[in-house]
Amino acid sequence: MNLKAVNNVFFIGIGGIGMSALARYFVANGKHVSGYDKVPTDITRALEELGITVHFEDDVKHVDSRFLNQDETLIVYTPAIPKSHTELNYFIDNNFKVLKRSAILGEITKQTTCLAVAGTHGKTTTTSILGHLLNSCDAPVTAFLGGISENYNSNLIINGTEVTVVEADEFDRSFLTLSPNLACITSMDADHLDIYGDASELIKSFKDFTERIKPNGKLFVKNGLPLKGITYGIEDDSDYSAKNVRIENGSYIFDIKTPNGTYRNLEFNLPGRHNLSNAIIALAMALEYGCSHEQLAKGLASYKGVKRRFSYQIKTDEFVFIDDYAHHPEEINAVHQAVREMYPDKKVLAVFQPHLFSRTRDFVDGFAESLSKFDEIILLDIYPARELPIEGVTSEWLLNKIKNDNKKLIQKSELINEIKKSDTNIVMTIGAGDIGEEVKHIKEAFSVAN
Repeated sequence: MNLKAVNNVFFIGIGGIGMSALARYFVANGKHVSGYDKVPTDITRALEELGITVHFEDDVKHVDSRFLNQDETLIVYTPAIPKSHTELNYFIDNNFKVLKRSAILGEITKQTTCLAVAGTHGKTTTTSILGHLLNSCDAPVTAFLGGISENYNSNLIINGTEVTVVEADEFDRSFLTLSPNLACITSMDADHLDIYGDASELIKSFKDFTERIKPNGKLFVKNGLPLKGITYGIEDDSDYSAKNVRIENGSYIFDIKTPNGTYRNLEFNLPGRHNLSNAIIALAMALEYGCSHEQLAKGLASYKGVKRRFSYQIKTDEFVFIDDYAHHPEEINAVHQAVREMYPDKKVLAVFQPHLFSRTRDFVDGFAESLSKFDEIILLDIYPARELPIEGVTSEWLLNKIKNDNKKLIQKSELINEIKKSDTNIVMTIGAGDIGEEVKHIKEAFSVAN
């Protein structure tokens, strides 16, 4: 498909994090862009500031006439959009070019040197570190991020078009549209079982993804995964390994052992061993691409993180408020490890909103175990996203499985008052649903109080 011949791009689900990055990309390349989403958000408002028209009612009458020219318009949609969507069906029935987001990403990356980050956890942070490192090395890179970078206040980094950095998303097998030169796999824990059915099918899809790597390309894998490739890890015998890891002034200082030597005293400012692991693989891929270790050391030290990934909202001696996107038991374990490492003597309150009925059903015991580790737990109702309720799958069911007496289930409207009742020094909001919309309200309430 010749994307250069397209003048207009209409996005159905434009407020999604991956969709909005593509929308920004097409605007930067001189295309007319518009779209639909369910509700206004900070992301849609940011797109509107770029001149993109967004509407929130599913009706073709709201689509600008420019985008009803089927010869010049490309329709991009996300799998999260229901098949009954009126606008989507209009474009399909009238023979427009209608493609999934993943197919468009595949087209964009096909003619570039593509660095792809796959894995059930760590994709967004690793991709944003890698994009930032390559940009710091002045590589001609476009990086599509699955979160808002704190360094760029955007989910798109553009410094050229010859190199692309992308998240290789296993959801809906989207990553099988990519053809990367360098690829990594950070993890293969069971997830998206509503799509795959069982964990073996998920693992098979990752193996299928490795076969998408271009001839003479390279695969990097977390040490211990059942795949052959260049390995990475922390304090182990990997090809790329963090050594002599210590914490100084709230930052990691470490050496990195590589096949070509050891580089010493690198600085990384994100807490948590999972984030340090993400930094190691980003460094490994950037070194293999050809960046100098001196440039990479400077780039890594200046990396600020991704919004909603262990994002400090308030950080004082008396009170700390952290927000994180974690929505899988292993991710919750990782943020728990990080907060305990940074604040070993403090009490921590976790506010968790489960994401998807199917994920809650499939991992309820894992969620209960990971949440039980916090000093106090507040649960919100399950965020349904694309799903209908499943009988018996509720936050109350999860609550009953948590082995910690300091727990309660509340409505979002009660959240700030409940947090105020707690005597904990540290509060974490956790989850991938609309809990992120509550962060600013909590921040306002406690910034005044503190």
